[in-house]
Amino acid sequence: MGIVNTEARTERMDGRWLGLAALSVSGLVLGLDITVLVTALPTLSAKLGATTDQLQWMSAAYTLSLAGFMLPAGVLGDRFGRRRLLLFALVAFGISSVAASQVTTANGLIAMRAVMGVSGAVILPLMQAMLPVMFAPDERQRALGFAGAGAFLGLPLGPLVAGFLLTHYDWGSIFLINGPVVVLALIGTWFFVPESKDPNPRRLDWLGAVFEVVGVTAVVYSIIEEPVRGWGDVQVYAPLIGGALLLAAFVVWELRVAFPLVDLNLFRSARFSWATVAFIVVGFGMTGVMFLISPFLQVVQGNDAQATGLRLLPLVIAMMAAAIGSDWLNKRLGTKVMSSAGLLGGAISMLLLSRVTVDGGYGLVAVALAIMGASIAMAMIPALDAILGALPEGETGGGSALTRTLQNVGASLGVAIMGSILNSAYQSDVHHRLAALPASVQSAAESGVAVAAAVAHHLPGPIAAQVLRAAREAYVNGMSEVLLVTAGMMLVGSVLMATFMPALAAGADAGDLRLAGVAS
Repeated sequence: MGIVNTEARTERMDGRWLGLAALSVSGLVLGLDITVLVTALPTLSAKLGATTDQLQWMSAAYTLSLAGFMLPAGVLGDRFGRRRLLLFALVAFGISSVAASQVTTANGLIAMRAVMGVSGAVILPLMQAMLPVMFAPDERQRALGFAGAGAFLGLPLGPLVAGFLLTHYDWGSIFLINGPVVVLALIGTWFFVPESKDPNPRRLDWLGAVFEVVGVTAVVYSIIEEPVRGWGDVQVYAPLIGGALLLAAFVVWELRVAFPLVDLNLFRSARFSWATVAFIVVGFGMTGVMFLISPFLQVVQGNDAQATGLRLLPLVIAMMAAAIGSDWLNKRLGTKVMSSAGLLGGAISMLLLSRVTVDGGYGLVAVALAIMGASIAMAMIPALDAILGALPEGETGGGSALTRTLQNVGASLGVAIMGSILNSAYQSDVHHRLAALPASVQSAAESGVAVAAAVAHHLPGPIAAQVLRAAREAYVNGMSEVLLVTAGMMLVGSVLMATFMPALAAGADAGDLRLAGVAS
């Protein structure tokens, strides 16, 4: 287990904050690319003649590639150079984005989305893994705050950016805009980010990489398909079982092979393990709530995509402020208190959101989103710092990628579970409310709140109002059920952090791990 050359860190380059800005911009683009596409799907359906399955694969191709290739990408960065691999990935992401803006078929866009996902799988863990080389431990928390603010901004800003671009420009602009942003990230990374890698890399574990890539991809695929097909469909349970078996084989192999893809003994560090749990819980809750809140703001409260983005600003502003201020708070309160308080705040915000009504206006939503944004940053940034502090310096790429992979699977699972609960509650409620209407109207309304709203426009006035009201009420009731479940999960996470997260200074576990690595 080699230790990285730290000359670049001790040189204290004046431009390291510019390098941090370049890394933050890279993370911003990745987050934007997820929610921008979701907002643009109706437009893409019309412009490219995409079927429902093709629209789903435009999102799934990116998610699957991102989840599956992240761990091998982090390990390759440790071996061949994190900066070098990051530059290559940025170029690939930029080229595939520009190509995506020019395609004329749905299948062509799906292929480009897959390439963008593989590129993102390199960018996401490496932008995090390079921070310990650029910043000393006393500055790392602040650097993570700025980097986290950039990365977090992408998800809620997506609808705002997509709404503006689709209103004023052609659909290809949602991908073409990535080009100049990637150029800025390339320039900043080239000039201001130092190279780093493990000077004594181990032999690559190709078999472990195959187990991990195929296993994670299969599990995430089944999670993506579940809301559409149900758990009883062979296309859901077969890849889920097969992927789980491959991941079990991956764990057994990694624990026995002389040179594993990633050192699973990292989980012997309680600080690393519980910080990773906090990371997964926040990812589960945050992604799931973003999945719920956008339809609520758009269909239930009647906002367009751009107005929806504006109404997410309390989340964005609070998240940025808390991310930047987390350094000051963490030095005084510690990771244990910060992560526990952040998860508790997330539970409170979801309880507040569960109280919204169809006619209740925006005020309560804005307050809940602001609390949620601050809570996410309070939990995530200290958890990231604890993870990096517990990693051996030669394995920050692989260790960061391991954590990000687990978070990505947790986020996908969050969307699937929340979607399943929401769909069940929504369909039952709509069926009860519209029992007196023709079966064709009921069936269409039960498909989803957006479909119900579209169907209502083609019905006579009184019936249209009844269908629209029933769908909106049913969606809000289903959303409340989901939010209560998620709030309970966040509350349990808060208790676990308060009970088990070690209150150690960042880096204490890492020192133990490094000594263990040298001894072995």
